[in-house]
Amino acid sequence: MSQSYDLEERTFEFAKAVRAFVRRVVKDIPNIEDCKQVVRSSGSVAANYIEANEALSKKDFLMRAKICRKEAKESRLWLRLILAEGLEDERIRLEQEAKELTHIFGAIVTKSGDGI
Repeated sequence: MSQSYDLEERTFEFAKAVRAFVRRVVKDIPNIEDCKQVVRSSGSVAANYIEANEALSKKDFLMRAKICRKEAKESRLWLRLILAEGLEDERIRLEQEAKELTHIFGAIVTKSGDGI
């Protein structure tokens, strides 16, 4: 993932990359369930950031940014749980992107005046 994307595009690319990744992992029962979760949480990061950009108030913006942070953290957990035989490098890159997004949204929340 490139640092040069705007955040809306970056979150979209993250969700898209997660989907491409899960299409290639082993389809056993734990992976199927974990993949469903990571698809949801990665998409939620992108969707909630779009909603944050359309927020009607600072309070609404902060709530959406906090949700983005939470969903990015959750995405990282699900990625860590997926058995990714032969795809470890890709999984590690996605985990790192989830971690970076968590930090970015954490900084947004802190700088916007509500570090909770």
